Amino acid sequence: MENATPPPLPTQAPPQSTAIGKHPCPECGGNLEWNARKQALVCPYCGTTADWQNAEAELGQSIVELDLEEALQNPAIASKNWGGARKEVKCQSCHAVSIFVDNRVAQRCDFCGSPAIVAHQDSGDTLTPQSILPFKVSDGQIRDLIRKWYRTRWFAPNRLKTAALTDTLHGIYLPYWTFDAHVDAHWRADAGYYYYETEHYRDSKGEQQTRQVRHTRWEPASGWLKHFFDDELVPGSNGVHQKLLREVEPFPTRTDLKPYSPEYVRGWTVERYQTDLPTAATQSRKQMDAKLEALCIEQIPGDTYRDLEISAHYQGRTFKHILVPVWLVSYTYGSKTFQIVANGYTGQIAGERPYSWIKISIASLLAILVLGIVVYLMR
Repeated sequence: MENATPPPLPTQAPPQSTAIGKHPCPECGGNLEWNARKQALVCPYCGTTADWQNAEAELGQSIVELDLEEALQNPAIASKNWGGARKEVKCQSCHAVSIFVDNRVAQRCDFCGSPAIVAHQDSGDTLTPQSILPFKVSDGQIRDLIRKWYRTRWFAPNRLKTAALTDTLHGIYLPYWTFDAHVDAHWRADAGYYYYETEHYRDSKGEQQTRQVRHTRWEPASGWLKHFFDDELVPGSNGVHQKLLREVEPFPTRTDLKPYSPEYVRGWTVERYQTDLPTAATQSRKQMDAKLEALCIEQIPGDTYRDLEISAHYQGRTFKHILVPVWLVSYTYGSKTFQIVANGYTGQIAGERPYSWIKISIASLLAILVLGIVVYLMR
């Protein structure tokens, strides 16, 4: 059985590295930056909006999947110029590494708010991104969505809801890995079929009763499937909580990615990946194995199963290192740090917040009181 129509196995050569220079404003000469609200390059100094197309797209370069096995042996195949001077800093609190293109600096960590940030030296073997998903949702839109999110947190402290937490909003490009693979899998298992028999028994009063008892008939079963995993996502971020990232996925990497260009990241913070390619590849294989198991289970006939065995053969494994946009609010309440994350392309929000135990206690007492009144009236 074929679950998806996969494209042919990749045979293309790795893309050539292309250094992209600065993109000056036609009015004042400042470096143009990507503006999410206008979906265009805008000068941060004079406000000029300029017509622009991705330089790599103009050169006819497309987003290419890179051979995974080759990259694990030779990471240089994915090397690429960031397209401008860059600085790296590392937070001594959350250990996130941030990259700033063209001399932008930060006084505090965008991920946890800590002022304990120090210069960080690139080891030289870091893979740079081949593609990027530009910001589409503006900071103003996200602030409105976050305020609505606050208002629905009924058990959050009042002080939290009235605080101007959106003032700490930061736009950040996060590192992600995407993995593709073709897989052929053979499976075998015992398929269980339910059937029922009538059973006679005596109840607590000694009276004879009957009931239907379910039994399972087991039969051997086997099958085969072919599947293509397309852009299996693995986050490389250390600064944003993984659970929140998973809640704001998906990012439309299959359709809307752009070839990387520095114009997209100037004026924004870029996090350098902390999950390296070998680790991400191992994680992606686990994700694929779990999804493959679910696909095999769907093929097993009957009502239940046991002793499932899967023999899988993966081939044509490829990957991309990409940047995806998120808006991040990080704040401290009491002794704990909380994050609110918004997908910078779709606007999907996920967040953490403290709880007001006073509100929870009052709500519990009210529930007990209402239940007591109902029980009293029913008597």
